[in-house]
Amino acid sequence: MTDKKRVAILGSTGSIGTQTLEVIRQHPEDFLVEVLTAQNNCDLLIAQALEFNPNAVVIGNEDNYQKVKAALLPHDIKVFAGQKAIAQIVEMETIDVVLTALVGYSGLIPTVNAIKAGKQIALANKETMVVAGEIITALAKENRVNIFPVDSEHSAIFQCLVGEYQNPIEKIILTASGGPFRGKDRAFLETVTLEQALKHPNWDMGAKITIDSASLMNKGLEVIEAKWLFGLKTEQIEVIVHPQSIIHSLVQFEDGSIKAQLGLPDMRIPIQFALSFPYRLKSDFERFDFMNYPQLTFEQPDLKTFRNLQLAFDALAKGGNAPCILNASNEIAVAAFLNKEVGFLEMSDLIADTLAKATFLAHPTLEDYIATDQESREITTQLIKRRK
Repeated sequence: MTDKKRVAILGSTGSIGTQTLEVIRQHPEDFLVEVLTAQNNCDLLIAQALEFNPNAVVIGNEDNYQKVKAALLPHDIKVFAGQKAIAQIVEMETIDVVLTALVGYSGLIPTVNAIKAGKQIALANKETMVVAGEIITALAKENRVNIFPVDSEHSAIFQCLVGEYQNPIEKIILTASGGPFRGKDRAFLETVTLEQALKHPNWDMGAKITIDSASLMNKGLEVIEAKWLFGLKTEQIEVIVHPQSIIHSLVQFEDGSIKAQLGLPDMRIPIQFALSFPYRLKSDFERFDFMNYPQLTFEQPDLKTFRNLQLAFDALAKGGNAPCILNASNEIAVAAFLNKEVGFLEMSDLIADTLAKATFLAHPTLEDYIATDQESREITTQLIKRRK
């Protein structure tokens, strides 16, 4: 690479954010940290700012503003606070690429603003595409902005497509680990604990995405995201369970050939590729050894036991604001499960009921998506209260 890329990391204290800084730490000659944002973890945000010396930081929780400001004022680092500041900071002229690692729906408006400002996007916030994929892809095309996927599965698809842009996709195959409850039946899932659900067999992730992985909702959200990232029809997207998490996803072309991207489950690899594309930078990450994985296995996902994946396919097929309803309801349901207010299987029931009750719009605007998100959250919240 030639000039240093100036990076804004939205959600720098989370799992993806901290791993992004590991990548940048390895390549100081290629990247500069321009902006860091966090919601609540002000201590880690301060430590990151002191190490990487960004132009500005934003703390989402305004209660922590004075603490962050006092710590960084002597270092000439600008400090802002609040959700509006996170949404606006991406427009800074000095930013080249915005890595969006915010959790859930909160990533939508900052990503929209970044695209409108002409910033390249490294997307680790799949919910942005789930909620408003049609609008996001149209905006990106209008503003000539590239969206580089950071999710390991979508990065794998993207890597398989490099050099293949003239060749139509027949289908893509997204791989899923199956999570900690692979092979379990509904009777088992009725009694699982929060602690069990938070133990993912292969990946180290934040609490919300770990629960989504256990329920297969994460794979459902990835199915919806893939449609918009790669311009696919619902029937062109397949999910296969691959417990070893070595093959990250596959593309099948019209001649029957299949390309796959393999590697150890390490999020730093897709993060680095998204930031450095079209170059592959040298890394000291652990290398894959076939002898450590003499068998790679595959099986069909259990859509009856893990209803969330089927609900996601159904929402995608219905279109309109249905995926937005699905996402909003899931965020409330997962939060309730994390607070031990509902059981594991009840999350799917809440989402299905919300999809049935929320107002469906076939051709929503961005304002409609915002209203749909709010309505769906309120419906799911009321359904949880009735269950108590």
